[in-house]
Amino acid sequence: MPAAAEPAQVMVLRDLVIDGRAVMLGAIRQELLSGIKTAPQFETLRQALAAFDDLQLHPADFERAASFFNRCRSKGVQGSNTDFLICAAAVGRDLPILTTDGDFALYQKHLPIQLLR
Repeated sequence: MPAAAEPAQVMVLRDLVIDGRAVMLGAIRQELLSGIKTAPQFETLRQALAAFDDLQLHPADFERAASFFNRCRSKGVQGSNTDFLICAAAVGRDLPILTTDGDFALYQKHLPIQLLR
């Protein structure tokens, strides 16, 4: 696919990877690999993701994630534990989140997260 035809988020992700600024949580790795239909597809993606080290999480990340879950739930916003862990890890390290998941825009109304546009 020519670069001009790539979606903007693909170009941003490529630049982050090339610059060594992309980080991943183990939970994201698991989500990406879950539901892959064939073993060869799974293995191809697993090998591609092997280039990324998992961001090391700390007890404070999990506590912050639970706090974010509770805050959003009190405002009527539902989300997964994984989503709130992503938010917590990003906030704790002052990192923006690159996502195509529209739920993060809802979380941003109640949490101090930054979304990479």
